[in-house]
Amino acid sequence: MSNRVPPVDALIVVDVQSAFVTGAGAVPDAARLADRTADLLARARAGGALVVHLQNDGPPGAEDEPHTPGWELHHPVEEGPAETVIRKPHDDGFAGTALGELLNGHGVRALAVCGVMSEMCVQATARTALALDYRVVLPHDAHATQDIPPAEGLGDRVPAAVVSRVAEWALGSDAEVVPRAADVTFRAPDGEPRT
Repeated sequence: MSNRVPPVDALIVVDVQSAFVTGAGAVPDAARLADRTADLLARARAGGALVVHLQNDGPPGAEDEPHTPGWELHHPVEEGPAETVIRKPHDDGFAGTALGELLNGHGVRALAVCGVMSEMCVQATARTALALDYRVVLPHDAHATQDIPPAEGLGDRVPAAVVSRVAEWALGSDAEVVPRAADVTFRAPDGEPRT
Protein backbone atom coordinates (compact mmCIF):
# COMPACT_ATOMS: atom_id res chain seq x y z
CA MET A 1 0.00 0.00 0.00
CA SER A 2 1.37 3.41 -0.96
CA ASN A 3 1.35 6.44 1.30
CA ARG A 4 2.51 8.78 -1.47
CA VAL A 5 1.90 12.43 -0.80
CA PRO A 6 1.39 15.28 -3.28
CA PRO A 7 4.69 16.29 -4.92
CA VAL A 8 7.16 18.73 -3.41
CA ASP A 9 9.26 21.10 -5.50
CA ALA A 10 12.43 21.14 -3.37
CA LEU A 11 14.61 18.75 -1.41
CA ILE A 12 16.66 20.05 1.53
CA VAL A 13 19.48 17.64 2.43
CA VAL A 14 20.63 18.64 5.90
CA ASP A 15 24.26 18.04 6.92
CA VAL A 16 24.78 14.67 5.25
CA GLN A 17 28.51 15.08 5.86
CA SER A 18 31.21 12.44 6.24
CA ALA A 19 31.54 12.92 10.01
CA PHE A 20 27.91 11.91 10.52
CA VAL A 21 27.54 9.00 8.10
CA THR A 22 30.96 7.27 8.11
CA GLY A 23 33.39 6.04 10.72
CA ALA A 24 33.16 6.04 14.50
CA GLY A 25 31.02 9.20 14.69
CA ALA A 26 28.34 7.99 12.30
CA VAL A 27 24.71 7.94 13.33
CA PRO A 28 23.22 4.50 14.02
CA ASP A 29 22.19 2.76 10.79
CA ALA A 30 24.10 5.33 8.72
CA ALA A 31 24.06 3.04 5.67
CA ARG A 32 20.23 3.17 5.62
CA LEU A 33 20.27 6.95 5.93
CA ALA A 34 22.80 7.30 3.11
CA ASP A 35 20.71 4.96 0.92
CA ARG A 36 17.47 6.85 1.56
CA THR A 37 18.99 10.29 1.03
CA ALA A 38 20.69 9.10 -2.18
CA ASP A 39 17.33 7.81 -3.43
CA LEU A 40 15.65 11.13 -2.61
CA LEU A 41 18.42 13.01 -4.42
CA ALA A 42 18.10 10.88 -7.54
CA ARG A 43 14.33 11.23 -7.68
CA ALA A 44 14.39 14.97 -6.91
CA ARG A 45 16.86 15.53 -9.74
CA ALA A 46 14.82 13.39 -12.13
CA GLY A 47 11.66 15.29 -11.18
CA GLY A 48 13.24 18.70 -11.75
CA ALA A 49 12.96 19.78 -8.11
CA LEU A 50 15.33 22.28 -6.56
CA VAL A 51 18.00 20.46 -4.51
CA VAL A 52 19.76 22.22 -1.65
CA HIS A 53 22.59 20.58 0.28
CA LEU A 54 23.06 22.26 3.65
CA GLN A 55 26.61 21.93 4.96
CA ASN A 56 27.25 22.68 8.61
CA ASP A 57 30.34 24.69 9.53
CA GLY A 58 31.31 23.26 12.91
CA PRO A 59 33.55 25.08 15.39
CA PRO A 60 37.33 24.56 15.49
CA GLY A 61 38.13 21.03 16.59
CA ALA A 62 34.65 19.66 15.79
CA GLU A 63 34.14 16.67 13.51
CA ASP A 64 32.57 19.00 10.96
CA GLU A 65 35.12 21.81 11.18
CA PRO A 66 35.30 23.40 7.70
CA HIS A 67 37.80 21.94 5.27
CA THR A 68 38.39 18.78 7.31
CA PRO A 69 37.49 15.28 6.01
CA GLY A 70 34.45 15.08 8.30
CA TRP A 71 33.05 18.34 6.91
CA GLU A 72 32.89 17.06 3.33
CA LEU A 73 29.47 16.25 1.89
CA HIS A 74 28.81 12.52 1.60
CA HIS A 75 26.80 12.66 -1.64
CA PRO A 76 28.21 14.12 -4.86
CA VAL A 77 26.69 17.47 -5.78
CA GLU A 78 25.50 18.21 -9.32
CA GLU A 79 25.92 21.99 -9.08
CA GLY A 80 23.76 24.00 -11.43
CA PRO A 81 20.66 26.18 -11.50
CA ALA A 82 18.59 23.48 -9.76
CA GLU A 83 21.19 22.18 -7.27
CA THR A 84 23.42 24.04 -4.86
CA VAL A 85 25.29 23.91 -1.57
CA ILE A 86 24.60 26.36 1.23
CA ARG A 87 27.01 26.48 4.13
CA LYS A 88 25.37 27.25 7.45
CA PRO A 89 26.68 28.54 10.78
CA HIS A 90 23.65 27.52 12.89
CA ASP A 91 21.31 24.54 13.34
CA ASP A 92 18.57 26.29 11.37
CA GLY A 93 19.38 26.23 7.66
CA PHE A 94 17.56 29.55 7.22
CA ALA A 95 19.53 31.44 9.93
CA GLY A 96 22.31 33.55 8.47
CA THR A 97 22.01 32.00 5.00
CA ALA A 98 20.35 32.73 1.66
CA LEU A 99 18.11 29.63 1.84
CA GLY A 100 14.88 31.62 2.12
CA GLU A 101 15.75 33.85 -0.82
CA LEU A 102 16.78 30.84 -2.92
CA LEU A 103 13.53 28.97 -2.27
CA ASN A 104 11.45 32.07 -2.94
CA GLY A 105 13.38 32.91 -6.11
CA HIS A 106 12.63 29.48 -7.54
CA GLY A 107 8.97 29.62 -6.59
CA VAL A 108 9.21 26.73 -4.13
CA ARG A 109 6.04 26.12 -2.15
CA ALA A 110 6.59 22.62 -0.79
CA LEU A 111 9.76 20.91 0.34
CA ALA A 112 11.03 17.65 1.78
CA VAL A 113 13.66 17.71 4.51
CA CYS A 114 16.09 14.86 5.22
CA GLY A 115 19.47 14.38 6.90
CA VAL A 116 21.01 14.79 10.36
CA MET A 117 20.60 15.46 13.25
CA SER A 118 16.87 14.89 13.70
CA GLU A 119 16.33 16.94 16.86
CA MET A 120 18.76 19.69 15.95
CA CYS A 121 19.43 20.83 12.38
CA VAL A 122 16.66 18.83 10.68
CA GLN A 123 13.99 19.95 13.12
CA ALA A 124 15.22 23.58 13.27
CA THR A 125 15.20 23.88 9.47
CA ALA A 126 11.80 22.20 9.13
CA ARG A 127 10.34 24.38 11.91
CA THR A 128 11.42 27.60 10.20
CA ALA A 129 10.10 26.36 6.85
CA LEU A 130 6.73 25.75 8.51
CA ALA A 131 6.81 29.21 10.10
CA LEU A 132 7.44 30.66 6.63
CA ASP A 133 4.32 28.84 5.34
CA TYR A 134 6.08 26.20 3.26
CA ARG A 135 4.48 22.80 3.04
CA VAL A 136 7.00 20.50 4.75
CA VAL A 137 7.32 16.75 4.22
CA LEU A 138 9.60 14.78 6.54
CA PRO A 139 10.29 11.18 5.51
CA HIS A 140 10.73 9.13 8.70
CA ASP A 141 13.42 6.82 7.32
CA ALA A 142 15.54 9.64 5.82
CA HIS A 143 16.65 11.50 8.95
CA ALA A 144 18.70 10.29 11.89
CA THR A 145 20.59 11.26 15.01
CA GLN A 146 22.74 9.88 17.82
CA ASP A 147 21.65 8.30 21.11
CA ILE A 148 21.31 10.78 23.95
CA PRO A 149 23.76 9.54 26.60
CA PRO A 150 22.66 8.93 30.18
CA ALA A 151 23.13 11.82 32.57
CA GLU A 152 23.25 11.76 36.34
CA GLY A 153 19.96 13.04 37.71
CA LEU A 154 18.45 13.44 34.22
CA GLY A 155 17.81 9.90 33.08
CA ASP A 156 19.01 6.88 31.16
CA ARG A 157 20.28 6.71 27.59
CA VAL A 158 17.63 7.62 25.03
CA PRO A 159 17.95 5.54 21.83
CA ALA A 160 18.47 7.48 18.61
CA ALA A 161 15.28 6.07 17.05
CA VAL A 162 13.24 7.49 19.93
CA VAL A 163 14.97 10.87 19.66
CA SER A 164 14.19 11.02 15.94
CA ARG A 165 10.53 10.14 16.49
CA VAL A 166 10.16 12.77 19.21
CA ALA A 167 11.77 15.35 16.88
CA GLU A 168 9.08 14.58 14.29
CA TRP A 169 6.30 14.75 16.86
CA ALA A 170 7.55 18.09 18.22
CA LEU A 171 7.01 19.70 14.80
CA GLY A 172 3.28 19.40 15.35
CA SER A 173 0.51 18.55 12.96
CA ASP A 174 1.56 20.97 10.21
CA ALA A 175 4.54 18.85 9.16
CA GLU A 176 3.69 15.89 6.94
CA VAL A 177 5.63 12.98 8.42
CA VAL A 178 5.60 10.06 5.99
CA PRO A 179 6.88 6.56 6.76
CA ARG A 180 9.26 6.16 3.83
CA ALA A 181 11.43 8.30 1.60
CA ALA A 182 9.88 6.30 -1.26
CA ASP A 183 6.54 7.99 -0.43
CA VAL A 184 7.91 11.42 -1.43
CA THR A 185 7.33 12.57 -5.00
CA PHE A 186 8.89 15.54 -6.79
CA ARG A 187 8.11 18.13 -9.45
CA ALA A 188 9.83 21.24 -10.74
CA PRO A 189 9.01 24.53 -8.98
CA ASP A 190 6.97 26.95 -11.02
CA GLY A 191 9.59 29.71 -10.90
CA GLU A 192 7.10 32.31 -9.69
CA PRO A 193 8.27 33.90 -6.41
CA ARG A 194 5.87 33.55 -3.52
CA THR A 195 4.03 36.66 -2.46
